[in-house]
Amino acid sequence: MAASLRLLGAASGLRYWSRRLRPAAGSFAAVCSRSVASKTPVGFIGLGNMGNPMAKNLMKHGYPLIIYDVFPDACKEFQDAGEQVVSSPADVAEKADRIITMLPTSINAIEAYSGANGILKKVKKGSLLIDSSTIDPAVSKELAKEVEKMGAVFMDAPVSGGVGAARSGNLTFMVGGVEDEFAAAQELLGCMGSNVVYCGAVGTGQAAKICNNMLLAISMIGTAETMNLGIRLGLDPKLLAKILNMSSGRCWSSDTYNPVPGVMDGVPSANNYQGGFGTTLMAKVCAYMHHKRREDFPIDNRFPNTSSCFNILIYGFICKN
Repeated sequence: MAASLRLLGAASGLRYWSRRLRPAAGSFAAVCSRSVASKTPVGFIGLGNMGNPMAKNLMKHGYPLIIYDVFPDACKEFQDAGEQVVSSPADVAEKADRIITMLPTSINAIEAYSGANGILKKVKKGSLLIDSSTIDPAVSKELAKEVEKMGAVFMDAPVSGGVGAARSGNLTFMVGGVEDEFAAAQELLGCMGSNVVYCGAVGTGQAAKICNNMLLAISMIGTAETMNLGIRLGLDPKLLAKILNMSSGRCWSSDTYNPVPGVMDGVPSANNYQGGFGTTLMAKVCAYMHHKRREDFPIDNRFPNTSSCFNILIYGFICKN
């Protein structure tokens, strides 16, 4: 299995590790003074839209970092703030026995752990490896097996909340892994999130995340179509949003992340749709669920139209992306 994981990762490369948002100039170093200098270093791999603010929150809580990203520019501000930057995931594993990875896809995660310069090349026995990427649960389970062979511990801990919650340290972490290790993981994850929930064995964190994102995808498509219909029928979008949010149609997509420009501040639709969680990543999650549903539940008499609903959902994201 390790060989197949390496081949899969090598074939696709690591092009998508960083989708960076640039912070306000001069604001970073000032907030990173450490209150607890004795804390041991934490490895952090993947400094994209989510990983960047997550790593900064660890720093704010006093953790020195061992940093790697496939794009060197993503590491510069951390290096300027005094953090140690290394040249590969293997080098992170050599210097830290607690590592957090935050990567866009299953292939990126496979390469980071099992690639030619991956974590498993130099991981130390007893290390705690926490993957906060949103990936296929089956990949999490396979990675956990490979990590266990090296005498280390793997936990999947995908997040919900988006870039805003990553910046404010209010993410929700859904954690899968050995329950005895949850407290150790919670110590780190609690620096980046306000909710850290144990879900069960490895892969259950990913399962919870996929279910959450499926519901979000459905509600976001519904909200977008509803707002579009109302505007076409002559309704003011702010008025329509107000009515929805005091009525039975209210949902997170309508009252917190409205997709129509001019309705809300501080959301992607108010910033020319820059940043945030991309539709390609959402389509990836929906595809996982669609595949899993067809694989494990080919016929379900309780929900006879579920497969077609998934097809419509994925088609909607493809068309809108």
